[in-house]
This record gives sequence, C-alpha cells and structure tokens, in this order.
Amino acid sequence: MLKGIPAIISPQLLAVLAEMGHGDELVLADSNFPAFSVCRCGPTYISASGLGIPQLLKAILQLLPLDIYVESPAAVMDLVEDDKKRKLQTPVWDTYLELLKDAGCAKPLEKVERFAFYERAKKAYAVIATGETSLYGNLILKKGVICPDDQP
Repeated sequence: MLKGIPAIISPQLLAVLAEMGHGDELVLADSNFPAFSVCRCGPTYISASGLGIPQLLKAILQLLPLDIYVESPAAVMDLVEDDKKRKLQTPVWDTYLELLKDAGCAKPLEKVERFAFYERAKKAYAVIATGETSLYGNLILKKGVICPDDQP
C-alpha cells in the first residue's frame, strides 16, 4: 500500500500509468471487448475483471493527467448503425463525462467507429480488461503532461 494511491489501482496498473508518456493511450475495456486478441498486437494486458469502468476511471483520473492538446483526450466506441437505428441508450457515457468533468476535463467524448476503435486499441500502451457490463462501455484515455507548476 502507498499513501495517496487508490486501493483499486493494482501494482501492475500503477507501473503502467507511470511508464506511459505524453500521447500514449490506455484502453479501459468492457467485458465484451476482445482484450486478449488486441493485446497480441502489442499492448500490455492488465486484468481488472472484478471492477467496473466508472470506479476504475475515477481512481485512474486521480493519477493520470489527460492530454489538453487534443480535441478530446477520451474516446468511446460509437454505436453500430443497427443500434443507432433502434436508439440504443448509453448511460455509462454520461457517467464518464461526469467523472472527466470532476477531474477537470470538460471536453466531449470522441466517438470512434467500432473497427477503427479496435485498430486504435492495438496501438495503445495498455488494455485493462474490466468486468464492466454496460454496452459500449469501452473507453480510451490519452495521457497528457504534468507541468512543473502542477508538482507538489
């Protein structure tokens, strides 16, 4: 245990967050996401199967600076056309926006087409396989920088 580190942040995840550089991306994958397949292409696989993405996101945002130099440092997988036609709701996205806002990021979520999302995830630094059951719960975060003025 360390002071100031949320208890749900595993040692492996803590190391990955520290290793990531500006512009590196972290995928928070829902329970339907093909995390093992994607990680065969390079990203580090981290298991967080007992956790939902909102609780993990809240903890990560206490440690990870988000990129302020991009239009949106957070991206979700956009709905496929059939789900758009039937007006499938994605309430978890509102939860993400609220958590991001609480962390100082009021930018919109980027919506990425399903297969483009998979390709982008293959280039991520790491993929966290969670137990999140919300449909379209996947989230990509882009790491920013910590300015000298932000240091304690």
